[in-house]
Order: sequence, then C-alpha cells, then structure tokens
Amino acid sequence: MKIVVIGKNGQLAWELAKFKSDEIDIICLGRTDVEITDKESLKETLIQCAPHAVINASAYTAVDLAETEQDAAYLINATAVGNLAEVCADLSVHLVHVSTDFVFGGKNGVPYLPNEPYEPLGVYGESKAQGEKLMTQIMSDQSCIIRTSWVYSSHGNNFVKTMLRLMAEKPELGVISDQIGSPTYAKGLAKACFTAAVNKVTGIHHWSDAGVASWYDFAVAIQEIGLSKKILDKAIPIKPISTKDYPTPAKRPNYSVLDKTSLVDAFPELSLVHWRAQLNEMIEEVKTNTL
Repeated sequence: MKIVVIGKNGQLAWELAKFKSDEIDIICLGRTDVEITDKESLKETLIQCAPHAVINASAYTAVDLAETEQDAAYLINATAVGNLAEVCADLSVHLVHVSTDFVFGGKNGVPYLPNEPYEPLGVYGESKAQGEKLMTQIMSDQSCIIRTSWVYSSHGNNFVKTMLRLMAEKPELGVISDQIGSPTYAKGLAKACFTAAVNKVTGIHHWSDAGVASWYDFAVAIQEIGLSKKILDKAIPIKPISTKDYPTPAKRPNYSVLDKTSLVDAFPELSLVHWRAQLNEMIEEVKTNTL
C-alpha cells in the first residue's frame, strides 16, 4: 500500500514518514517534487505514484502574515486544495486533508463539533475554510477533513521549542492567558491522519490531545517539564497577559477546543492522551536529540 503525503519538511509530514513499513510505503512530496498549484503536474505525479490515499499536510500557516499576503494564503489553502480534490476525484484516490480550529470564531465556550458553522476571524482561517468547502463540493464521499489545533513536535518551529529557547534566554516572559484551546502533539495527529487514510474515513472530524489549556498554562507546563528534565537550568517568572496587551495583525479565537468524539468512537486505537503527558514525551524526545 502506498500513501502519498503532500508536504515534506513540516512537523506532521515528518511524523507521518515514520509510519513507513514493509507493508506500507509513505511517499512524502515537497515543493521540489510536486507543484500543488499546477493541476496537470499534480495529476501526473499522482498517476506515477499510484497511491491508496493522499494526505495533504501542506498549508500556508503564517497567521499574521496572511493578513497582507492574502493571495499566497488563498493559493495554498484554497486553490491548491481544490486542485488536489479534483485530481484525487478523477483518479478515484482517497484524500485526507488537515485543517484548523481557526475556521471557528471562538464564541462557543464549549467544544466545537465538526458540523458547526464557519466563523473565521482572519484571512488564514477564511482561506482554510474555503479549502474545506472546495473539498466537500468536489469529493465529499471520497475524502476526510481532520481539523486540529496548537500543533507541536520535536521537529521544526513551534510554540514549545520557542518557549524552551526563550526561557533559557530571557529573565521573564509574558504569555497570553485568555485564549483557550488544546495542544496537539504531531505524533498523535499523524496517527489519526494515517488511520483515516488506511481506512478511507470520510467526513469532517477533529483531533487534538485531551484536556484544555491557555497559552499561559501551556508555557508554565513547558517550563516545569523542561526543568524536571534538566533542559532548562533555572525557572523564570511567567506572567499571564491578556490578548489586548499583545495585539497582532490577525485575530485569534478566544476559545477553540475541538470535540474529538467522532474519530475516537470510530477508532478505539486512537485513544486520547492528555496534553501534559504528550508534552512530557515530546520534551524527552528533544532532550534525547540534543544529547
């Protein structure tokens, strides 16, 4: 069985590549391998690969920059997703697409269900929502959308690694305490995407780690675990700040916890793990990689 992953250098693709085995070949394609904005190039590449399924792990994810680079955001997050859906539909290839909690507005106060209405607050969320809409219009019966949030891993750039670096460099930090969500270890997200691809899951689903946190809670846990594993030498003060004290070009949802029930019910092997346990595993991996 062959599974093609669109995206090669990102956190999710890096974790998905680890699922390669004697029975399943994972083919990760980067920008030098395929141009997802060119439909004919994409089709030719997928014909050559002849995959059982495709996982789209590529995206324009620069949330603030998207407010000024709108064309680039829509090209990658919407137009290219439509191209991919059309090609996969033509070739009868199952498609798993990774989306985001930013398609919601954050006003719920309770975990978002997969079928709740779109309410993006900025260009990034709107472009991702547009990509989802194109997918469902083109191949809803042959595709799966998995929304996720606050993704991190020992590979690449992310909040956890940035915090570990800043905690080693700065005398103190201020971290936003009024944005609530669920961190997601890319290793667990990769398993959910892989399971969806192998089993040709359809529909819209959510995946993140169990539990909820603010960015402040997340940062405090990062320091605690970093100190316990001796990645950090000393504790620094971490102060909670509000969103209004840290203005950004793009608005963020205040609450973006995702309801994971549909995937967990369908696949018991995708047991939810609390985000602190996943964070502990990731920081242990960082420690091992730096020894």
